[in-house]
Amino acid sequence: MRKHLDRVTRWTARRALARFADERGDVPGWVLITLMTAGLVIVIWGLAGPALSGVFEQAIDRVTGF
Repeated sequence: MRKHLDRVTRWTARRALARFADERGDVPGWVLITLMTAGLVIVIWGLAGPALSGVFEQAIDRVTGF
């Protein structure tokens, strides 16, 4: 029984190490996703920024007008 348990433990350890060794990640992909997200935020902020500022100023004027 002990011999079988040792063999299973070694097999499990080898599989775990092999799996982690293959997990290098996709750094260029994450960099691309991050840059694209930042670009979208800048474009959307540029287009919607003035409108959002107007809505915010109107809301503040209504609140402080009372």
